[in-house]
Amino acid sequence: MKHLLFDDNGEFKAGSVLSEAGASLQIELASGKRVKIKSAQTLLRFDAPAAEALLPAARALADEIDADFVWECAPQQEFGFEELARDYFGHAPAPVEATALLLKLHGAPVYFHRKGRGRFRPAPPETLKAALAALERRRQQQETIEAQAQAMAAGELPPEIAAQAAGLVARPDKSSLAWKALERALALTRQTPERLLLALGAFDSPRSLHVARFAAEYFPHGFGFAACADALAGATGRLAALPLAEAEAFSVDDSTTTEIDDCLSVQPLADGRWRVGVHIAAPGLAIAPGNGLDALARERMSTVYMPGDKVTMLPEPVIAAFSLDAGREVPVVSLYVDLDAQGERVVSRHSRAERIRVADNLRHDLLDGAFGENALDEDALGGDAPIGHPQGEALRVLWRLTLALAAQRERVRGKPEPRARADFSFYVERANGDERVRIVQRRRDAPLDRIVAEMMILANSEWALMLADHGVPAVYRSQQAGRVKTGTHPLPHQGLGVPQYMWTTSPLRRYADLVNQRQLLAVLAGEKPPFGRNDAGLFSVISAFEARYGAYLEFQQRMERYWCLRWVAQEGLRRVEAVAVRDDLVRLAGAPLYFRLPGAPEIAPGRRLVVDLLAIDEVDLSVEARFVDFGAAPGADEPLDGGEDALVEQVA
Repeated sequence: MKHLLFDDNGEFKAGSVLSEAGASLQIELASGKRVKIKSAQTLLRFDAPAAEALLPAARALADEIDADFVWECAPQQEFGFEELARDYFGHAPAPVEATALLLKLHGAPVYFHRKGRGRFRPAPPETLKAALAALERRRQQQETIEAQAQAMAAGELPPEIAAQAAGLVARPDKSSLAWKALERALALTRQTPERLLLALGAFDSPRSLHVARFAAEYFPHGFGFAACADALAGATGRLAALPLAEAEAFSVDDSTTTEIDDCLSVQPLADGRWRVGVHIAAPGLAIAPGNGLDALARERMSTVYMPGDKVTMLPEPVIAAFSLDAGREVPVVSLYVDLDAQGERVVSRHSRAERIRVADNLRHDLLDGAFGENALDEDALGGDAPIGHPQGEALRVLWRLTLALAAQRERVRGKPEPRARADFSFYVERANGDERVRIVQRRRDAPLDRIVAEMMILANSEWALMLADHGVPAVYRSQQAGRVKTGTHPLPHQGLGVPQYMWTTSPLRRYADLVNQRQLLAVLAGEKPPFGRNDAGLFSVISAFEARYGAYLEFQQRMERYWCLRWVAQEGLRRVEAVAVRDDLVRLAGAPLYFRLPGAPEIAPGRRLVVDLLAIDEVDLSVEARFVDFGAAPGADEPLDGGEDALVEQVA
C-alpha cells in the first residue's frame, strides 16, 4: 500500500511512502516535505483515498459520530481503534471510517483513556460521570465569564464584580471567575483594571480606589474594630494608685491630632533652676502582652495616616482613655531632667510612672503671631519682654534647652542639621458631598516644632540608655553610614548625634513604642521585662513592624500625592513655580508634588523655575510637565531634598 497514517508526537499525519528499509520509512507529506519515521508510528496503511484527502474526509465524518454512543458500544477492556471501527460500522472499515473513529476516540479523553498508539480503554462510569459534570461546570463558568465581560464592555457593572472590586485591583486571585471576566473585559475595552472599574462605578472616585486597594491588601476585614473589652479592665486600681505629679503639663500638636501621646512640663526648683518633664501616655500599663488589645495593636502595628483621614492602631475608646487631653488626669511615663543654672545642660534625670494633670493642648497651626519666629527668636528669649500666653515662660525655658541640646548633637554629628526643609500640612474640608483641600507650608525649624522634636529625641535617647544600662533588649533604632537599622541592641544614631536611640514617645500610634514602653515600665518597677535577650518574639515584632510601617508610609505618600493633584485641579493651576531638587526632579513651590522635567536644561538644586503642567492623572498619580523658564535665583531659605535629617526620627 502506497499511503499511510502515522502518529507524530500525538498529531496524526498522512503521507505517501517513498521507501521502506527495515523499521524505517521515508514519507512525503501533502506539503511536499519529506520525513523519516519509525514503522512503530504507523497506524494505518491504505491505497485510497489520496493521502492529502484522508484527514479532511475523516474529520468531517468524525463530527457525525456521537461519543456517548461509541462509549456505550465499546468493550470494557482495552481495544484498538480498528477493532471498534469494525463493530461500530458493521463491516471492515474503509480508511476514512477507521480514521474518523480514531479521531473521535483521540479527541474524547473524558470518554476514552489512551493506552498506546491507536489503543484505548473506556473510562469507568463513575469517572465519566464526574468528568462530564466538571465539563458542564466549566462550560457554565465560561458562559458566566463571557456574559460578565460583555456587560462590562457595554458599561454595566455586574454585582459579582462590584463586590470584589477592591481585591481585583490589589492582589487578585487570577484563577477566580471574577478576575477572568475582568481580564476578558480588559481585552475588549483595552483599559487597565483600575480605569475600567472606576469608569463602571465600582469606586466613586480615584481617592476611593486608592484607599480600597490599600484596604484590600492590609485590612481585608475593614478598618473597623471588633468589639473589645474595656481598656482599663483589670488595671483601674493600679492606674488610680499611681502618684499624681506636682507639675501640670501641656502638649503641642497640629489641630488634626487626636491621639495626643506626649506633653511637656516646666517646674521651678527651690534654687532657681528648672526641671523639665517629658510625659508620654502610658497604655502599656493596661495593655498586657498577648491580651486582646495587644493582639489588635500587633496586627495593625501602627496608625495609618492620610490627608483628611486616618486608621488608628487602637480602638477609639482605648485612645480616649489614655490620650493626654486637656483638663484630665492621665497615666503617663515621665522623664524629668534637672537643668544647670543656665538652663542649658542636664545635670540629673529620673523617670517614673505617674498620673499628670494636662492643663492645655496647644495647636501650633492655630496660634497667633506671638508664637511665631519673631516672638521666639534669640533676642526675645534673652530679654525680659513677656510672652502673652500662659505657657510663655515654660516655652522660653524649653527653647533655651532645645538650642543647647541641638548644638550638642550637632557637635557629635559633625555638621548642622538641615532644618531648612519644609513641611506641608493637608486639610481636607468636606461639605455637601464636596471635598476641598488646603495645603499649608510650614518650616520644620519653627520654634514650637523644634522644641517638641528635641524633647522627644531627649526622651527616646535617655530611655534607650536606661534599658541599655540594665541589659534589656528593645526595638532600638540606629543609623550608621547613612543607613537606618532596627535591632534589639543599642547602637549610635549618627543622623541624630546620640549614642543610642529607640522610639518610645508614640505608644498610642506605633506598636514598637508600645513594646518599648512595656520594657521600660518593667525596669522602672523592678520586674522582669516581657521580652528577654535573644527573644524570638521580639525579632518577630521588629520584622512585622518594619514591613507594615514601610507599607503605611508608602500609602501615606501616595495619598499626599493624590491630594496634591486634586489641589492642582481644584485651583486650576497650569503655569506654576517649582523648585529644582536634583537632576530633572523638581517640586512645586507650594505643595510637596514631585515630578520630572525630561529635556529641561541643567538646573542647580534650589533654583526656582517656571513650568507648565500639561496633564495630571489622579489614577496613576502621574504628572506631565514642561520647562518654561528660570525663576528667581536660589536663596538661603530654599527647602531642598536633603536625605534623613534629625527631625525624621522624632515623633511629630
